[in-house]
Amino acid sequence: MFNLDVPAGGYAWWYVDGVSDCGTMAVSVIGFIGSVFSPWYHWSGRGNPADHCCINVATYGAGGRFTMTDRGETALQASPDTLRVGPSSMHWNGTDLVIDINEVSSLPLVSRVRGRITISPEAITTVELPLTPDGAHVWRPFAPTSRIKVDLEAKNWQWTGHGYFDANFGTRPLEQDFRYWTWGRYPTRDGATCFYDADRRDGSALDAAIAFNRNGEAKLIDGPPRTPFKRTLWALRRETRADAGTKPHQIKAMLDAPFYSRSVVETVVNGEKVQGVHEALDLDRYKQPLLKPMLAVRVPRRKVWNF
Repeated sequence: MFNLDVPAGGYAWWYVDGVSDCGTMAVSVIGFIGSVFSPWYHWSGRGNPADHCCINVATYGAGGRFTMTDRGETALQASPDTLRVGPSSMHWNGTDLVIDINEVSSLPLVSRVRGRITISPEAITTVELPLTPDGAHVWRPFAPTSRIKVDLEAKNWQWTGHGYFDANFGTRPLEQDFRYWTWGRYPTRDGATCFYDADRRDGSALDAAIAFNRNGEAKLIDGPPRTPFKRTLWALRRETRADAGTKPHQIKAMLDAPFYSRSVVETVVNGEKVQGVHEALDLDRYKQPLLKPMLAVRVPRRKVWNF
């Protein structure tokens, strides 16, 4: 799962999110080899993805923090079942994904973020979806229907909720092949439905709607239309799928950046009102050179690590 040979210019990431049963708290964790949103990887020329790795942790709610330290190759240990980056790790024990966290959050709220997050899938899917016709970018939704347990060393950061686990792999920079994409994962009464829509640079489009049952079985569905909803504070365009005559809306803000948004969104899919995690990514904005120094403030570089 984790011991991949990531080529120069490429990337691999393993993504987890979760929302508390009460709806007030949320988390996301991303393990990167070839950290696609690291300005340091961009400035390096992307020749060695392993030299730009990290485990990014973000907590949303009271006392929320954001951590994303770009680490050098000496901080990386990867085996089939474990990704270790410096002081934090992701480990697949055969039934659960166990994430041990020991990070320091970024400016302006600098503090220790420490604890454990556990994802318990209801099933593991076999789905791999190429995001471009040549397969240069691939989405692997391991566990769209999961439970999450959060146990962090912070007041009120012990909770359970609905969770999600996937991965993305690529051999080229995202901004080389995509202008914009939007993604969403929505728990349903039967499992989960995921939407992956993208505008490619060659003028073609990705239009994927997949329903997963609780056994991990997947089927392509005719998704409702892409429907815009309110822009972010950075005026980032957002859209997701919604039944005709209905309007998606944000329930909870998560991450709001000039080129990227993550939030909890409510929409209606095939007559069912659902709430799930949504993202929008504007890669035309991300390409702008002035954005990289801004990112470096939030993404510090730590080249040397000794285990």
